[in-house]
Amino acid sequence: MPLSQPIICRPTSWFIFRASVMVLMFGVFSVLFYIDGSTGYRKKNENFYLNKTFENANDQFAKMNSSGSLTPKEWETYAAKQSVAFPKDSSILPTSLKLPMPWPAVLHDFDKMKSLQWNILWREYTKENGLNASPPEEPYDAQKIREQWIVGGVCAGLVGIAGFILLRTLMRSISVDDEAITSSQGKRILFSDLKVLDLRKWETKGLAFIDYDGESGQGRIRIDGLTYGGFKSENDQPAEQLMKKIQTNFSGEVIEYIPFSSSESASDQKSSSD
Repeated sequence: MPLSQPIICRPTSWFIFRASVMVLMFGVFSVLFYIDGSTGYRKKNENFYLNKTFENANDQFAKMNSSGSLTPKEWETYAAKQSVAFPKDSSILPTSLKLPMPWPAVLHDFDKMKSLQWNILWREYTKENGLNASPPEEPYDAQKIREQWIVGGVCAGLVGIAGFILLRTLMRSISVDDEAITSSQGKRILFSDLKVLDLRKWETKGLAFIDYDGESGQGRIRIDGLTYGGFKSENDQPAEQLMKKIQTNFSGEVIEYIPFSSSESASDQKSSSD
C-alpha cells in the first residue's frame, strides 16, 4: 500500500500576527519609557522651572517698580545677577544643562517686562527656543524618573521574550505521516507508543494532549491547533486534518468533553427525586 503524503502544520498567520503585535507594542513602550527616563522628564522639569522663573521675575519687577521709580539700568543690573532657581538635585535635569543658568535675556529687557505680561513673554521665549509652552503642573522627582527606566527595562525584556518565542515558533511545525507524529519540539513518536489522547480542550481552545510511552520514550505531546495549522476552512482546516490523521492511527484511551444537555439534567433530577 503506497504511503500517503505527510500532513505538516506550520505556524499560522494568526499566531504570527499576534506575536508580532506584542513585539511591536512592547518595543514602542520600551522606547517611550526610555525617552521619558533619559530626556523627556528632565526636559519637562527644565520647562517647569523656567516657567516659574518668568512668573517670579514678573512678580519681582512689579514689586521693585511699585512706586514707578525703577529705571531700566537698575532692572538690568538686578536681572544680570539672577539665575534660574533649579533644584539642587541635578539628576532630574537635562545632562546638557549648564548650571547656574542666568535668567533668559528677555527677562533683562525693561520695556518688555514693564507690561507685566509674563505669559506672553514665556510663549515667545518657548517658540524661539523650541520648548513646550505648557509645562507640567508639578516637577518629576528622581523616583519618577527611575520608574521610567525600570518599566522601560521590563518592556525591553518582554520584547526579547516575545521575539524569542516568535522566532522559535517560526522554525517549528507539527507533522504526521503513516507511522508517527513529530511534535513541535522535533521529537518523533510512533503511533504504537501513543497511550492517551486528551481532547477536552480541542473544540473550545484548539488544544490536545497525547501521553506516550514505549520505544519513543515517555512523555506528553502538546498540540496547539491555533498556533500550528489553524482551522480556516479555506485552507482545508490543517489542524483538524492533522487530528483526524492521529485519531485514525490511534488505539489508546481517548478523553473527550461531553457536555450535559438541559433535558438530560432534568431527567437526572427527576430520576433522583423518584
